Amino acid sequence: MKHLFIRSLFVMAMLVGCHGQQASSQELRRELEDWLAVKSADREPLERHAFSQKPLTKAEAEFSIDLLFQDKQRQLLSDFGNQWESRELSYQGLQMPFFYQTFGDEPAEGRSLFISMHGGGNTRPETNNRQYENQKHLYDEAMGSLEGIYLAPRAPTNTWNLWHEAHIDDFFSRLIQLAVAKEKVNPNRVYLLGYSAGGDGVFQLAPRMADRWAAVSMMAGHPNETSPLGLKNTPFALHMGALDAAYDRNKKAEEWKQLLDSLERNAPGTYIHQVVLHEGKGHWMQLQDASALAWMSDFTRNPVPEKVVWKQDDRHHTDFYWLGVPEELIETGGEVIAEYNPSRNEVNILSNYSSRLHIYLNDQMLDLDAPVTIKYQGATIAKKTFHRSLPVIYRTLSAKGDPHLAFSCVLTVIDNKRLEE
Repeated sequence: MKHLFIRSLFVMAMLVGCHGQQASSQELRRELEDWLAVKSADREPLERHAFSQKPLTKAEAEFSIDLLFQDKQRQLLSDFGNQWESRELSYQGLQMPFFYQTFGDEPAEGRSLFISMHGGGNTRPETNNRQYENQKHLYDEAMGSLEGIYLAPRAPTNTWNLWHEAHIDDFFSRLIQLAVAKEKVNPNRVYLLGYSAGGDGVFQLAPRMADRWAAVSMMAGHPNETSPLGLKNTPFALHMGALDAAYDRNKKAEEWKQLLDSLERNAPGTYIHQVVLHEGKGHWMQLQDASALAWMSDFTRNPVPEKVVWKQDDRHHTDFYWLGVPEELIETGGEVIAEYNPSRNEVNILSNYSSRLHIYLNDQMLDLDAPVTIKYQGATIAKKTFHRSLPVIYRTLSAKGDPHLAFSCVLTVIDNKRLEE
C-alpha cells in the first residue's frame, strides 16, 4: 500500500507539472501575441519584456517561430507588397523590374521558384533590355514539363558585373521573401540560373548566398575570381559551349570541372555537380542547356547541413547557414569550416579566422535539452546545456525572413578557446 501511495503522489506531481508547463506556454503565447498585435513602429523592444527572457521549451520555440514568421510576412507585404504587384522592386535608389509566370500544379509543400538572370553587361540600356525580354521566355519549353514560378528580373544597372554588384544580394533576398508570401513558394525550393553575364552572376551569387539555393545552374558565364568552396551543400550545374573561347570561358569551364571533381572526391555526396561542354556550340548553345532546369528541380535545400564551408566573398555576409561573424571582423577570403554531429550532440570547429564566431543552433540540428559539446579541432571548449531564447529566434528570423533559418540558441566562440557567457 505504501508503494502504491508513493506512486500515486509521483503521478499526481507529474500531472501538475505538465499542467503547469501547459499553462505557462499558453501565457507565453498570449504575451507574444499581444506584443505582435502592436503596430511594429510602436512596439517596445522585445528584450525589455519579461516574458522574452524565459528559457523556451522545444514546443514553445516552434510556435514562437510560427507566430514571428507570420508577423514578418505581414510586415513584408505592408512595406513591399505594392512592389510585387507593380513588378518592380526598389532599393537604395535602384529599381529591379521583373517578370514571372507560373507552371504546373501547386504542390502541398509550396511552389518552386526559378530566378533566371539575363545576359548583357557593360553596354547600352537598350541592349540589356533586349536581353531581359529574351530571358522572360527563354526556357518556356523546359518549364512546361516542370512545376514552379519562373521569374526573370531586369538588372538594376548596366555595368559589366550587373548581376553580382553588392545590391543584388539584398534585392534577391527581398524577392525570395515576397515570392514566399505572395505565391506560396517553398523556401527550400528556390533555384538560381543565368546566361552569359547572368552566368557570371551565378558563379558569384551561388557560393556567397548558398544558404538560400536548392540548386543553381550557370550557362555560358565566366567565374572571374570566385571560389567554389561555398558550394559544398548546393548542387551546381555548369553548361558551356565547347567552342565558347571568348574570355577563355570554355577553358574556365574545364578548370571548374576539375575543381568540382576534386572537391567531390574528397567529400562524396556534398559537392554535387554537373558540368557539360556542348560539342560544336559557341556562346549560344541552342537551348541544349535547358536540361539544367529539370536537373536542378530534383534537389531540395537543406538549410542546416551538418558540415559548412564558408569562404567570405568581397561582398561581405555576416551569416551563412548556422554560422556568423560580426561585421567588423569579416575578412575578404576568410574561411570558416565547422560541422555538427547529432549522434554525439556536438559541434566541432575545424577552421576559423575570426576571433569571434557565432554558432546558431535549433532543434533540427541537436538535442537542446541535453548538454552540447563545443570543440575546436577536436579539443573540447565547453560542454553545457544552452537555453532556447525568444530574442534569438526573433533576430535570426528577421535577418532573412526564412523560418528554416531561424535559430533558438546562439553561442559565441572567442579566439577558438572559450565561450562568451
